[in-house]
Amino acid sequence: MVIGGAACLSASAMFVKLADITAGTVAFLRCALALGILVPLLVHEIRRNGRLARRLQGYAALAGVFLGIDYVMWTMSILDVGAAVATVLINVQVIAFPLLARLIGGTVMSRRFLCTTPVMLGGITLASGALQGGAEDGSPVRGTLLGVCAGVAYAAYLYLNRLSGERSPVHVVTPVCISTAAAAVTAGVVGMCTTGITLSMSPASWGWILALALLGQVAAWLLISTGTPQLAPNTSAALLLLQPVMAMGCGLLILRETPTAWQLAGCVVVIAAVWFSHRTPRKGADSGP
Repeated sequence: MVIGGAACLSASAMFVKLADITAGTVAFLRCALALGILVPLLVHEIRRNGRLARRLQGYAALAGVFLGIDYVMWTMSILDVGAAVATVLINVQVIAFPLLARLIGGTVMSRRFLCTTPVMLGGITLASGALQGGAEDGSPVRGTLLGVCAGVAYAAYLYLNRLSGERSPVHVVTPVCISTAAAAVTAGVVGMCTTGITLSMSPASWGWILALALLGQVAAWLLISTGTPQLAPNTSAALLLLQPVMAMGCGLLILRETPTAWQLAGCVVVIAAVWFSHRTPRKGADSGP
């Protein structure tokens, strides 16, 4: 389930690029269209398991606000640095998520994680293309900043959504549906104030957005929300690292994106650093907590 969810998420950036519409429109419609599938599933889950606790509903709604902000910034970063690189950049959430857990919940971070964080930041700098003289198109520096900020907002979503999943594991659809609704409202407001939102699109664009809503929103989050509680955290993190690898493949093979050698090297550094910091060490190999 987690591998399938990662595959659905990895295709999201490709769908965004192929839709060829404004970032605000993409962010809003991927959530709004997804509700057409999630709401009936929500009704079925409530009839079967009852309502989610009101406090957890609040967590899910707040998580959706961060998710909506994440979607707008991430979509804008795709248009600046490309689908493959943007998907790697947003994985800064692997740094931001433990930091949030440490600051808010007091969770201790391992020594391995602290040592690899500077390496990952260096890889993000390389992947952005900011150290090069120029870029083929877009704005690499702005795209990098947007991608990193999207990763932080994404981490906040994951942290809040995890609270609901831990405290009420029988509710899988409800937190996703509430978060998606809140994300639609947030993305709509942010999108109207920044890039604008338009519903006047070609049939092809509507098709790509519909695919994004069904795969990148509904299928991805239901699969991940169902699968991750059944796995150890390190295993889940390692499997989700398939997402940027798959996205890089989609960007190279389908979109014909041509990142530079330095950008490819930066992506490899980011993925390797994230894997190393989250893998399960042998006994005695890491004396940190």
